Amino acid sequence: MRRYLRIFIGLFKVSAIAELEYRLNFVVKIATDVIWYGAQIVLFEILFSHTKNISGWTIESTRVFMGILFMVDSLFMLFIENNLSQLSAKVRQGDLDLILVKPVSSQFMLSLQKMSPSYICNLLLVLGWLTWSLSLMPQPVPWERLLVLLISVPCAVAITYSLRLFFAATAIIFTHSENINYVWYQLYRLGMRPDSIYPRWLRYLVWTIIPVAFIGSIPARLVIETPNLGLILASIGVASLALFLSTRYWRFTLRFYSSASS
Repeated sequence: MRRYLRIFIGLFKVSAIAELEYRLNFVVKIATDVIWYGAQIVLFEILFSHTKNISGWTIESTRVFMGILFMVDSLFMLFIENNLSQLSAKVRQGDLDLILVKPVSSQFMLSLQKMSPSYICNLLLVLGWLTWSLSLMPQPVPWERLLVLLISVPCAVAITYSLRLFFAATAIIFTHSENINYVWYQLYRLGMRPDSIYPRWLRYLVWTIIPVAFIGSIPARLVIETPNLGLILASIGVASLALFLSTRYWRFTLRFYSSASS
């Protein structure tokens, strides 16, 4: 573990230096995500200007939901997304060869090779939004209830990573698979809405087969409502299973990989 921690710190430092070389791009990344966050917030603000309740969610609880969703998204973008989005290009250009020959886990190196430290600024903004949203709740949220986020948020990031890796790794089998990423983005959008607004069959889908409900809805419910031990254990179980299956799938796809130099 110490070895991988040292590698992680080294990769983060290198990524930070690389990003700061292009400071305008650094600022643009922050601004782009702020605009995206603003667009999502405005959508719900407009909806709740016409109604006070949508399937049990009020404007106050939805703001908390959005804050937690943005937190998970910021962490995922900070550490992982840039690497998985480039996997198809790495396969075609032969860069994956350089990852596979290193004496460490190829999945670890692929996932964390190049991080995006600019998202630390986004994460701070999101934490500010979440704190403000919690302060507006009709009933004060006990601070000790927020400790549940120390479990549910890492689980949400793990689930997001596992699902994203599943779609990204298809590039190893099919080489050109950029379009399949659009499938992932559409499925991810299901998790960007409170799960209870969906019909029963779709709610079942986002809880089990494609568990994007655990990205925002479940963590928000654990904070807004009295913590449910069953939901906490379900989050841990789904995250563990997702990580296990994504690792197995990664190893499976490598059987189809042909070196660019072969």
